[in-house]
Amino acid sequence: MALARWNPATQFDTFRRQMDYLDRLFNEMTGDRALTPEWGQIPIELNDAGDHLELKAQVPGMNADDLDVTVNRDSVTISGEFRHEDKGDNSYGSEFQYGQFSRTISLPEGVKQDQAQADYTNGILTLQLPKVEQAKNQQVKINLGSQSQQAIAGSNGQS
Repeated sequence: MALARWNPATQFDTFRRQMDYLDRLFNEMTGDRALTPEWGQIPIELNDAGDHLELKAQVPGMNADDLDVTVNRDSVTISGEFRHEDKGDNSYGSEFQYGQFSRTISLPEGVKQDQAQADYTNGILTLQLPKVEQAKNQQVKINLGSQSQQAIAGSNGQS
């Protein structure tokens, strides 16, 4: 019978992934809108700026032409591709992530997608998303006319 040694360090990655899953599950159950990207997703920041939402995404090393941004009334999708530069056999290793990415962000309020504005500076994509105008709470007086007044008076036992 072969004797195998148990190394607890090999279990840390599995434990970390399980804890991340439980954290996301708990956030969904409690309604916490904390934004934590999955491995391989671009990190974002979403803020309410009064009359518009401001969405920022970190996409370092990208050319603006390589980004594709689609704005809908209730979501934004950012996609692109991190391209690998071939360094030949002179590389000792890389922790960079390469390949295509796509992230869809649900918005807490509707936006006017045709008025969205974008800026890409120093690896940060910033979107200004004007909010749709909500129906204002207004007091409206309704005129009931003479026939309606008689029907209401008759239903109260008055003639």
